[in-house]
Amino acid sequence: MTSTLNTAPLSAAEAPQQRHPRGLYTLFLTEMWERFSYYGMRALLVLFMVDAVRHGGLGMTDQVATSIYGLYTAAVYLAALPGGWVADRFLGAQRSVWFGGMVIAAGQFTLAIPRTETFYLGLLLVVVGTGLLKPNVSAIVGELYPEGGARRDAGFTIFYMGINLGAALGPLAASTLGEKLNWHYGFIAAGTGMVLGLVQYRFTRRHLKQAGAQPSQAASRADRLGLLGGLGAIVLVVGLLLTGAVRLNPVTIARGATYFIVAVAGLYFFFVLVLCDLAPVERKRLGVIAILFVASAMFWSGFEQAGSTLNLFAERYTQRFLALANFEVPAGWFQSVNSGCIIVLAPLVAALWPALARRNLNPSLPVKFAAGLVFLGAGFEVMAGAAKSVAGGQKVWPTWLITTYVLHSIGELCLSPVGLSSVTKLAPRRFVGQMMGMWFLATSLGNLIAGLLAGQFKADAVDQMPALYLQIVLTTVGTGLLLLLFAKPIKSLTAGAE
Repeated sequence: MTSTLNTAPLSAAEAPQQRHPRGLYTLFLTEMWERFSYYGMRALLVLFMVDAVRHGGLGMTDQVATSIYGLYTAAVYLAALPGGWVADRFLGAQRSVWFGGMVIAAGQFTLAIPRTETFYLGLLLVVVGTGLLKPNVSAIVGELYPEGGARRDAGFTIFYMGINLGAALGPLAASTLGEKLNWHYGFIAAGTGMVLGLVQYRFTRRHLKQAGAQPSQAASRADRLGLLGGLGAIVLVVGLLLTGAVRLNPVTIARGATYFIVAVAGLYFFFVLVLCDLAPVERKRLGVIAILFVASAMFWSGFEQAGSTLNLFAERYTQRFLALANFEVPAGWFQSVNSGCIIVLAPLVAALWPALARRNLNPSLPVKFAAGLVFLGAGFEVMAGAAKSVAGGQKVWPTWLITTYVLHSIGELCLSPVGLSSVTKLAPRRFVGQMMGMWFLATSLGNLIAGLLAGQFKADAVDQMPALYLQIVLTTVGTGLLLLLFAKPIKSLTAGAE
């Protein structure tokens, strides 16, 4: 945006460098409502699954519920890889966002039906819809800034504010309805949010112009067969869910899925590096994306404890009753703290990176990632202290959780929006949609690991909680220190993509 202190007229060439494209705000609102839907439902999910059947829940154990949570959140981001492929080959990013939003809304309303079969079907529909929408809305943001540079980083940070505005409002609305009235009312609120996002997208889509309007490559016969096979697999899974023909162990599936995702990522990077005839500079940049993939997975394996262990910690071990108001704060409201912090801090960070870049002080990509991991670890150090008090037999004040979420929010701003921007800059042009899918695949892996870690936290073994939180501290901070150690050689591989 232009500064009010600069009164000199801008030339036609200079003006686009001083303000953000109008289409950014179309995508801002689309992603805001999609995240309202997603995080509103996420705030309820584990609490709903572990609640007793007589109270309207599913009556699951903590281990089973957190494994399902990990599988669901992992699948949401795993679906981003075929979602990017569908956009690249068939629909284009703009239409993928539109159809993805419709499927998400259908999934949320299906969750509102009080039956076990429709619960799993609703989760599947949200997964498929998010896979279409999530990577492609971010890819369109990147296409709005063909010149790259710090302005693109600032644009992605503004876009990230939209994500977190929706993520802050969603849990407040859905948790109030779900925890205080009926779980399924919370799911209806989530679906309504997605419908509002689709309405505004339909009426303001023209501002995107040609960004993401067409597929980047023509679909081959093999592509069309692959799409038909994928759709057939989805129909088969839906049939098995509705008929109850299969009974699966969520914990076993989560463990197997972890190994599967690691194998998929390794094979995909090998395929692109070795068989896709990349230029030397493209190979170097792809190597950086692979490093960021590992660091991102490590970050999200800790960060995504928010919807499982930290959510249960809020419900079971945190003092939430407000005596003056005679009101007990819903546990899901704590899910809004992180997003509220992002809303406050994101404008500062959006201004910080370009300001540092003008002084040649902008931290390199690996340094920003390292900072994100260290802040994440610091948050879990706080939780280890809170867990010691709980192990002593007392509930703790909300300030423990709030402090943790503040530290995690700072870490998120150092890593996530910068990671989104870096993938659009580093990826070979013909693989941008798929590389955005790989970025979300790393998040998927982190979510799976998060679900498995959460299963180790047991309500009848609170004395083990401090050690489990300290384990997360050691792994996240350790990864951050490794990135700092190798920051210079990693930065050299990104030459020309700043």
